[in-house]
Amino acid sequence: MAIAALSLFKAPCTPQQLPTHWNAGGVVDGYSSKNFALFFFPAITLALYLLMTFLPLIDPLRKNYKQFSIAYFLIRFALVLFFAFLYFYTLWAGIYGTPKINYLIIPLISFLFIVLGLVMPKIKKNYFVGIRTPWTLQSEEVWQKTHKFAGKSFVAMGILTFLTIFLKEKMFSLFMAIVLVGAFAPMVYSYYIYRKLKLFNK
Repeated sequence: MAIAALSLFKAPCTPQQLPTHWNAGGVVDGYSSKNFALFFFPAITLALYLLMTFLPLIDPLRKNYKQFSIAYFLIRFALVLFFAFLYFYTLWAGIYGTPKINYLIIPLISFLFIVLGLVMPKIKKNYFVGIRTPWTLQSEEVWQKTHKFAGKSFVAMGILTFLTIFLKEKMFSLFMAIVLVGAFAPMVYSYYIYRKLKLFNK
């Protein structure tokens, strides 16, 4: 509601073209019409909020959400806040001009990773949130161990990605490398734990 209200309030003083895409160097390389830019991000933000509100209702493991309701709320809030920030940044960039987006978006994503890392160990088994591999969904113990590992992985990923803003030319490539390793590590770990437990129980 607040984002939609801001769209209507800022519409008269907003340029006809607003930046909506940035290259790897953080420089604007794509613009969209004012009407599209003003209402696209609010629509995406609202859709994300409604989707995350609806998902627990159709999850076969819906009862488990009660056990991590605060963690789920924080995940939903952090994601909505992230898209809201992108919207405010787009408005600000169009009206006032801004520094390269990398110096703003990378710290924001880093903060998001840290939030996810802190709540990850609290997530109970479900089909929509967390590290959902064939091995975590097969075993409760694998799920728990994997999400404890993922919590550490995401916090480390948040700290390391934040540090890339000081590397200038190598910022984007190192950022992507850290994200890829940090995202895939828990998946690989889930398989490792599954195999380890399976061999141990033979």
